[in-house]
Amino acid sequence: MFKEITILQYRENDKKVPLIDVRSPKEFEHAHIPGAINIPFFSNEERAMVGITFKKEGQDSAIKKGLELVGPKMADYVTQAKQIAHDAQVDNLVVHCWRGGMRSKSLATLFNFAGIKTSVIKGGYKSYRRLLHATFAKPWHLIIIGGKTGSAKTAILKALANEGEQIIDLEQMANHKGSAFGHIGEDKQPGTEMFENILFEKLTTLDINKRIWIEDESHLIGSVFIPEVFWEHMRNASVIHCSFPTEERINYLVKTYGDYDKQALLDAVQRITKRLGGQHAKAAIDFFEAGNLAEATATVLVYYDKTYSYGLSQRPQDKITTLEMEKINPQENSKAIIKLADALEMYKQVITIN
Repeated sequence: MFKEITILQYRENDKKVPLIDVRSPKEFEHAHIPGAINIPFFSNEERAMVGITFKKEGQDSAIKKGLELVGPKMADYVTQAKQIAHDAQVDNLVVHCWRGGMRSKSLATLFNFAGIKTSVIKGGYKSYRRLLHATFAKPWHLIIIGGKTGSAKTAILKALANEGEQIIDLEQMANHKGSAFGHIGEDKQPGTEMFENILFEKLTTLDINKRIWIEDESHLIGSVFIPEVFWEHMRNASVIHCSFPTEERINYLVKTYGDYDKQALLDAVQRITKRLGGQHAKAAIDFFEAGNLAEATATVLVYYDKTYSYGLSQRPQDKITTLEMEKINPQENSKAIIKLADALEMYKQVITIN
């Protein structure tokens, strides 16, 4: 007989044990617990077939149909499970389905019968998602790294991590740099739900009592939405706005995008033609075609700078501190930012005491 455990018990005590997601391949591909391994109880087509049987003929007929489909595959399920346990050098597994129902309990029973100690996550994937939403709602101490396009915010974020600071790199999680050009050179984006799962896993590695640095982002990163409650935390967080000369930002962007395919850059300009305005868009395209990346970048920045300035103006102004810097040097910039943040936090402590 299998044992039932909560998602918290799994994460606190059994996280090194392989986690088997028995949902269909389509469900798993849509979103899953990072690190989980898919052994689908039903294929996509079988799951649909059982669902149709349930609607037309009721639960008993659906269970019978399910048993007919699963029966021939039982030996293969056990073979897969034993291989996973062997590879992980353990003798036990944890399984889950959508809500801790028949699919996970059936495979857990089978695996235990085959000699693999197997537990079932009570509430299944739904319990994981409930924990995720509760975690997003916690009072995270976020500090936003702001700055106009080309301010090397992501590079500064990584430099902060090298200095021992806690960071969250949303763009890395989303496989997107956050602008019309943001997909260039990146892998396929996860869906929003999978992005949320990745963000949740990162948050669980951080100390909620210490500050966490995060880059200023729009609500939408490419095609992925930042979860609403966490987005509200970001909108209400303190901002350190890194201000660099325009020429520095242009040079940085040319270095960043200069080796990418020209057509990809042209396609990105085409996508924002309406926002740039026809005249500016044509000028940018002409510069790109001529290989003049600096002028093309300067033309596009007119739009992005206005957009960023407007977004900054919508934040609580008493939470914005501007740090003027002459050169983009992420390692040195990060040290200046930490020094400023320490001073601001010390000042707040003095005010609170007084």
